[in-house]
Amino acid sequence: MQYVKNTLLFLYQWLIFVPVFVLLTLLTAITVMILSPLFGNKIWGYHPPKWWSKLTCWLALCRVKRKIKGRLNPNQSYVFIGNHQGAFDIFLVYGFLNQNIKWVQKQSLRKIPFVGKASEIAGHVFVDNSSVAARKRTIEKAEKEVSDGVSIMMFPEGSRSKNGKLDKFKRGAYLIALDMKLPIVPLTLNGPFDVLNVHSFLIHPGKLELVVHEPIPTDGLTEKDIPALMEQTKETIHSALWDKYK
Repeated sequence: MQYVKNTLLFLYQWLIFVPVFVLLTLLTAITVMILSPLFGNKIWGYHPPKWWSKLTCWLALCRVKRKIKGRLNPNQSYVFIGNHQGAFDIFLVYGFLNQNIKWVQKQSLRKIPFVGKASEIAGHVFVDNSSVAARKRTIEKAEKEVSDGVSIMMFPEGSRSKNGKLDKFKRGAYLIALDMKLPIVPLTLNGPFDVLNVHSFLIHPGKLELVVHEPIPTDGLTEKDIPALMEQTKETIHSALWDKYK
């Protein structure tokens, strides 16, 4: 029975999901590249990818649940910090957070045809850790893009989880939050590891859950407060993880 199920999933993925996903990705990237320069990336750099992400989750036959534990001000900018379970983290956050966000992402993503250029035009920030000056330019770029309710989204683990559990957090997201004096909002992502993890190329339809926690103010904090802030956000994210990821 499991063999039949896996065979059907394999056929669905490669005959339906992948062709439709590629088409949606191209259409979204082209829309962003054409309309963002004309009408601004606050709208056209966000809404087309948001619906691309929603459609991708639905196309993958996933059920999505969103839990709100903290109230967010739509006119306030934030630094969103989430755990990184798998490829579907991006679709879950982009599609269902309902906040206009700019991603802070790896330089390597810039090389993806169409997607890399569309991300650049949409105002997403590519991290350059080659030097102190380069990191400073990254922060300056983020500051330029974030205003009037536009926020930053980062995965402080840096790479996808190998087992669905939390890994060590890096300081970059916290430095940006403190430098820009923005509240931090922890996000708990459940399910992307089961749907498509770093070890697999086969999508397994299932439940996806996004938990939005209370914002954490950063007013008056300095770099010496970062370790405690990292621990606080990590504990908050961990508190809402499904038991199998703890």
